[in-house]
Amino acid sequence: MTYGDRMLDPDGLEADHAPKDECGVFGVWAPGEEVAKLTYYGLFALQHRGTESAGIATSDGHQIMVYKDMGLVSQVFDESSLNTLVGHIAVGHNRYSTTGRSTWANAQPTLGRTAKGTVALGHNGNLTNTAELVRLLHRLHPDQRFGELSHGNTTDTAVLTALFSGDADHTLEATAMEILPQVRGAFCLVFMDEHTLYAARDPQGVRPLVLGRLERGWVVASETAALDIVGASFVREVEPGELIAIDEDGVRSQRFAETHRAGCVFEYVYLARPDTTIHGRSVNASRIEMGRALAREYPVDADLVIPTPESGTPAAIGYSQESGIPYGQGLVKNAYVGRTFIQPSQTIRQQGIRLKLNPLREVIRGRRLVVIDDSIVRGNTQRALVAMLREAGAAEVHVRISAPPITWPCFYGIDFASRAELIASGATVEEIRRMIGADTLGYLSLEGMITATEQPEGELCAACFTGRYPIPLPTSDELGKDLLEHEAPAACQAGPDTELDGLAAGARPGITHGRLSAAEGR
Repeated sequence: MTYGDRMLDPDGLEADHAPKDECGVFGVWAPGEEVAKLTYYGLFALQHRGTESAGIATSDGHQIMVYKDMGLVSQVFDESSLNTLVGHIAVGHNRYSTTGRSTWANAQPTLGRTAKGTVALGHNGNLTNTAELVRLLHRLHPDQRFGELSHGNTTDTAVLTALFSGDADHTLEATAMEILPQVRGAFCLVFMDEHTLYAARDPQGVRPLVLGRLERGWVVASETAALDIVGASFVREVEPGELIAIDEDGVRSQRFAETHRAGCVFEYVYLARPDTTIHGRSVNASRIEMGRALAREYPVDADLVIPTPESGTPAAIGYSQESGIPYGQGLVKNAYVGRTFIQPSQTIRQQGIRLKLNPLREVIRGRRLVVIDDSIVRGNTQRALVAMLREAGAAEVHVRISAPPITWPCFYGIDFASRAELIASGATVEEIRRMIGADTLGYLSLEGMITATEQPEGELCAACFTGRYPIPLPTSDELGKDLLEHEAPAACQAGPDTELDGLAAGARPGITHGRLSAAEGR
């Protein structure tokens, strides 16, 4: 069984799942505040970035406590669990798995022993040199056994945590400054020891990470929307290639690499919340402009523009504004689909997409529709959607996509299908139109999408559309979600016991709620 939005997989419903988000990270340093509750609400705002598991670590200056489990933030935490997480520093994480399976052992934050205490770490993104980092770990510390890696954690995050905690002669900050320049791929890290909160972002700035100010402290988060929900004011982005540290002396910054911006354009298209701002540009405004550009590039005579909720809504508004065709709600989304662990019966499975969307027949009947969505992955959902709209009485169905065709997989933290499964990698637009049964089909051009973000083309990653990857990739046998699942690398095999093993000794997938208590800082 999997969890959250990935639980349901009836034919025609999740077989063509939308591009899955990566993870959400949140950190707070705020003496005198209820940091666990601030983190809870920050994660609540970032729930769309990961629905498989959630966790919070806190420090009171003497020890770190971690509480994490499978499921949504509201399912993992309640008042009593949050009350056990005391302190003035916190790190929180929502997970969608990109390296390592969706299991309790792989939930974050991860723990590790440092020279003077403990590290708790949350990671958004996906590393491309994980295998190389495992070899580095074994080379640097051949006689050690590495905590969560030794107890079933198979994530790139656990490898990073082990590298951060492996050097007994350096502080956590000094170790991070040595290790981070050797890390490749997409990473936004929020981590802490007993006294200091840290945040780091890869040199390309693939994923967003921002710094905010509270009246009595500081916040770092994946999106500006999470700052809003906890009442923090936006200060600035964490710069690509930057490590920041926050403690009683304030905020300090170090550069571990030069900036080579390649921000993910799909954050603007789909991944981020519409009420978020990335690199100075409103996501909602970008999506509306994508819809406007789409109307200019692919006009059509029609009666009504409707979105596929909720991903197509801003673009549909833009298409309506530019084309003059009225905007309307033709589909109703069940917001709670995927929020249950009850498998649907065969009868319900046969209803397919109706578990997720249902048409408003009185709105659709006899109308020529323009249906706006952000992407087509395999095509199964769009085929079922078009058939459902025709059954509801639509006279015509014109599908418009507010991004170019997705033809390449992502290795930086988005779970697309493999290239062989991506419908656009093996079919023309006309062939896709026939497959999904639409009267017409139009994709937004690459130029139109990039222009809508108001970002320089050379500072964006659009690899899923172009196949041009800004961060070099290793060979195929050193990539993939299951990289650390099939073989236990040398650094993960049994070895001499260390104090770190005690931190993860109770970590077993069968525990309903897992709380790891770190030893007091030395």
